[in-house]
Amino acid sequence: MEDLLGSNVQVHCYKHNGKIHRTWDEVNILDETDDCLICGNNKVKITESDGRTHKTKETAIIFFFKKRWFHVTAQLKNNGLYYKVDIASPFLIDNGIIKYIDYDLDVKVFPDGEFMILDRNEYKYHKKIMKYSEDLDLILHKELDSVIKMKKEMKGPFDKNIVDKYFKMYLNSMEKKYQF
Repeated sequence: MEDLLGSNVQVHCYKHNGKIHRTWDEVNILDETDDCLICGNNKVKITESDGRTHKTKETAIIFFFKKRWFHVTAQLKNNGLYYKVDIASPFLIDNGIIKYIDYDLDVKVFPDGEFMILDRNEYKYHKKIMKYSEDLDLILHKELDSVIKMKKEMKGPFDKNIVDKYFKMYLNSMEKKYQF
């Protein structure tokens, strides 16, 4: 993936049944570690499966994990650092597009450290209609517990210094991109 560092790629999110859920027009690949691919974006267009579009409102640093069943988006808003964690399959890159399967459960973390688990009903519904296996259910809930532990210990993407490092890297990459 080293050849993709610094490049802009699309992101495609699918559901368990293989249907596209939403796409992001671009993320800028900032870094790759043993554990994850780190990307940044700002005011990027998102297209929903029904064709509706909207733009993100702020700069985000996204940590796509290679072997974990979640990814973490650090949202740098005017009133503080928020996080949105998506319980999702590990990503893969196919034809220069980051792809993963979304499993509904999300964790929203607020600047004061408080957090909420979102979309439990959506998860239960999709688990039933898309027939998630018991093994998959176990993996997803175990990973949800891991995210909460990581957040409480302020490790990985929940370490503000790491987010700051990648935010600066993102700003530098955008500065270089738009120099004449």
